[in-house]
Amino acid sequence: MKLTRCATLLFALSCPAFAADTLPASPPQNLPVSAWQTRVNADRSISWRLYAPQAKTVSVVTGATPESWVTHAMQRDSRGIWSWTSAPLAPDLYEYFFNVDGMRTIDPSGALPKPQRQVNTSLILVPGSILDVRQVPHGELHTLTYHSQALNAERQLYVWTPPGIEKMSAPLPVVYFWHGFGDSGLSAVVQGRIPQIMDNLLAEKKIVPMLVVMPDTETDAPGIVPEDYIPAERRKAFYPRNAKAADRELMQDIIPLISQRYHVRQDAEGRALAGLSQGGYQALVSGMSHLDHFGWLASFSGVTTETVPDSAVSAQLAQPQQVNRQLKNFTLAIGEQDSVTGADIAGLKKQLEQQGIHFDYVTYPQRGHEMAVWRPAWIEFVQKLFRQASRQQPVSVASSASAP
Repeated sequence: MKLTRCATLLFALSCPAFAADTLPASPPQNLPVSAWQTRVNADRSISWRLYAPQAKTVSVVTGATPESWVTHAMQRDSRGIWSWTSAPLAPDLYEYFFNVDGMRTIDPSGALPKPQRQVNTSLILVPGSILDVRQVPHGELHTLTYHSQALNAERQLYVWTPPGIEKMSAPLPVVYFWHGFGDSGLSAVVQGRIPQIMDNLLAEKKIVPMLVVMPDTETDAPGIVPEDYIPAERRKAFYPRNAKAADRELMQDIIPLISQRYHVRQDAEGRALAGLSQGGYQALVSGMSHLDHFGWLASFSGVTTETVPDSAVSAQLAQPQQVNRQLKNFTLAIGEQDSVTGADIAGLKKQLEQQGIHFDYVTYPQRGHEMAVWRPAWIEFVQKLFRQASRQQPVSVASSASAP
């Protein structure tokens, strides 16, 4: 069908339905960017700004979880710019969004939308921590697109490689890391800041050279999501099916792909699994289903068999001597105020203690289900990897909730 003049964007402004006063407002071209752009100030405070001359009320909502959200009313100036400035903040990566007349929106002036499957949050970095891009040797971030035989689909993952990898003759160990529910494959890169963390830790000689492989936790495979799927019931309807599919992809596609593309170790002590939230469940499922393939395992605020049963995990946890013999480190991390998976981790902790399985247990005070737990947990865990230290007895540690 031939498009009419009013149906084309080129002539939209000439049509009554696209009158100028109904179009989304953009800042005037002669207005300095500093007047309407959200920015970090010299004292590490943040000035949030939004150009919305037709809005009636605007607020910025800060915090990572509904329990921690704080709403800050913004004030409008004569130019239609809404603003609010915080007190000085600790160095970290912060989450926020705008509420414009009851509609949630990301920051159109911000450079860092949070990677999600439905994007509704922005990020802003207050510098001064290990999350910064520092003047150190930098590794490379590779994007690998491949055909998954297990899923019969084209898939993508990300790989961080250490600086100078082309000169390394010894095969490198590998840690596989899964993101959480609702996020995307870029979550570990953009919000997790894994490339920056790894660059900085390696420059400080706090880690050994390794590869970090970041797959997409959600498989998007046919039949995984039922037609009547309700997100609130994902532990029953989605997690078990997706975990099995992601496990097949890991063992049949991803590990062989990494072995083909890079000079990596093939022994169990040269492979680690970690993940957060849904990804923590994935690490637990794949780690226990193929225990002989891995020597290190971590679940950060992970869903567990407490709410999403898995027969392979249960069977393996019933053999504590084999688990203790195989894993050089098994880490659980949780925010003390986590209302999403706090009960899961508490149940798994109790089970491991009853079974006599060795593990490290790290808690983060005044934190919930958020990256302010997962980034520090990653920083602590990755420093333990691929070293020849003896296996630990159960350890419980309360980590600081301060910025990394």
